[in-house]
Amino acid sequence: MPLLQLEVITPERPTVKTEATEVIAPGILGYLGILPGHAPLITPLKPGVVTYRRQDGGEERLAVSGGFLEAGPEHVVILADTAERAAEIDVERARRARERAEERLKNRPPGLDVARAEAALQRATARLKAAGAL
Repeated sequence: MPLLQLEVITPERPTVKTEATEVIAPGILGYLGILPGHAPLITPLKPGVVTYRRQDGGEERLAVSGGFLEAGPEHVVILADTAERAAEIDVERARRARERAEERLKNRPPGLDVARAEAALQRATARLKAAGAL
């Protein structure tokens, strides 16, 4: 079975370097799936969940907060602003962050940076989804 070489890199550290049979990532126009043999592609990513399938059929998830994906027939490289493996996510902290962002967007206090609050909501939601808590 053909495999993809997957690398997920953040400014702080390489997060993932493995082989995968499939990668699903949050492109800015929606989720996209990459299989071995994929045509070359570069696309921005929005906050969301990157899912990849291992050769043994298992699945791994990471929360990313945006970045870029570069794919080819044999590889996928994700340059993410941040990336957290599901097991690394503090679910309670993500829930609190989501609640704060929802509250800000609901009440719209004076001087609210709406784009920043929406981005915080998207990041917290991605973290909860990656951790299986949503």
